[in-house]
Amino acid sequence: MRWLFILGGIAVLMAGALALAWPHRIALPGMLDRWRDPIGETQQVVWDQGPQTADTAPGERSPNVIVILVDDLGINDITTFGGGLAAGDVPTPNIDAIAANGAVFVNGYAGNATCAPSRAAIMTGRYATRFGFEFTPAPVAFHRLVGSFDYGSREAIFHEDRVAEAIPTDQQGLPPEEITMAEILRDSGYRTLFIGKWHLGAAEPFQPQNQGFDEWVGFYPGAALFLPPDHPDAVNLRQDFDPIDPFLWANLNYAVRWNGSQRFAPDGYMTDYFADQAVSAIQANRNRPFFLYLALNAPHTPLQALRSDVEALGHIEDERLRIYAAMIRAVDRAVGRVRETLAEEGLAENTIIVFSSDNGAPGYIGFADLNAPYRGWKATFFEGGIRVPMLVEWPARVTPGTVIEAPAAHVDLFTTAARAAGADLPGDRTIDGIDLIDVATGGPAPERALFWRSGHYRVLLHEGWKLQVSEHPQRTWLFNLAEDPTEQTDLADAEPARLAAMMARLEALDAEQAEPIWPSLVEPPVFIDRHLLEPRTADDEYVHWPN
Repeated sequence: MRWLFILGGIAVLMAGALALAWPHRIALPGMLDRWRDPIGETQQVVWDQGPQTADTAPGERSPNVIVILVDDLGINDITTFGGGLAAGDVPTPNIDAIAANGAVFVNGYAGNATCAPSRAAIMTGRYATRFGFEFTPAPVAFHRLVGSFDYGSREAIFHEDRVAEAIPTDQQGLPPEEITMAEILRDSGYRTLFIGKWHLGAAEPFQPQNQGFDEWVGFYPGAALFLPPDHPDAVNLRQDFDPIDPFLWANLNYAVRWNGSQRFAPDGYMTDYFADQAVSAIQANRNRPFFLYLALNAPHTPLQALRSDVEALGHIEDERLRIYAAMIRAVDRAVGRVRETLAEEGLAENTIIVFSSDNGAPGYIGFADLNAPYRGWKATFFEGGIRVPMLVEWPARVTPGTVIEAPAAHVDLFTTAARAAGADLPGDRTIDGIDLIDVATGGPAPERALFWRSGHYRVLLHEGWKLQVSEHPQRTWLFNLAEDPTEQTDLADAEPARLAAMMARLEALDAEQAEPIWPSLVEPPVFIDRHLLEPRTADDEYVHWPN
């Protein structure tokens, strides 16, 4: 009888704990994370100081390489291409300056239509599907939330039967067997530095210091807060209509790590903090060749801006759009600080700067025209999901104002950096990229196809023609981008011979790819021509995006 009483008491306590926790269940992953891995007080980051004097002048040594990658930036968010956010009311002069002083690859393509696989492609010069990094890492709880959301005329697909095959999120990383850009440049005598969002695995084998980086400051997951939500300088935009936003606000942290340390709070608005660190890293390494991978997490959600930036854009009447625009303003400021520091240190002439985004802007944040004039959003392979800025500046070699029509892709950055450093490409694996500097300085653009895959959704781009094949819905699109760059006219029925040739090439490339390391758990419907605040009907075109 006594044992029954004890067991009953335990049951009551457990029920009480569950009742208290249930209203906060969406925040439980974050609560557990902070309990296991507490966040410490702000600490100073001191970059290793390179030589006090240089053996050679900056122009006589290997070029510095800086890759600036922003997060979820729409190609129409910047004024480089003649448009810009809010009808051009948010100028991006510092980003524009990279284009004006270097080469613009007007047909720039992301490695994928979501964050992490693009980053894996950049780091390796290979389609991420070649080594199984097919989907963006996320916990099962996140997938369940996305799978249960009401999307209107279409329902999400959640693969409950695959949950048992899932692996822990921190194990969803870039395989150590892959050769990274940091590793090939480090082996060529470069100091290798990483700042920002990693999203290529949080377990020890996948961390930046074990993937070729000598020093780094940033965070592992796919997003972070830009300031504490209650900070007096923070302007927060919470969007309950977005299936992702409530999860982010409930679980994300305002925290970074230094070379794999315990997490600590940064000092300032995250975009500016990363810019500060980039300035310090450049100054510390001014007398030796360095590679800096600066991966800003803006303008990825949660949408959170500095009050001073919001106030500076008071002419934008839409308050929501003003907050988003303020984040773009901060991104441009960060780019400007990098370029200014290079000039001050006498390094600008012999430094390669690449500016790009990991994918197009998402429709779930509820703004129109971020990817204009292209159709589609993040998490689709329509042009709006994968068209990204591809800007390359190297004053010592690239003529200002160069415009290149040939497609350029994230997989090209590895080869571009390796060739500039005089390094040999790995000979034991397929490298999918080309040297963009060679193309920008008059060399021929090699004939090639570009390939994308996310689960059942596959795409091939070849000689100006683009084939998209989806199983959910079962649909094939064929577009002649040379004549129809915004994918308005599907020619799949009108061009059977072209379709057959493209399909054969797609299947051949698909057969070269590896099986995913972890399974896709959810397939939310993404409407091609509607953002999430617009009404959607059963007649609207859509894809189910596997992740």
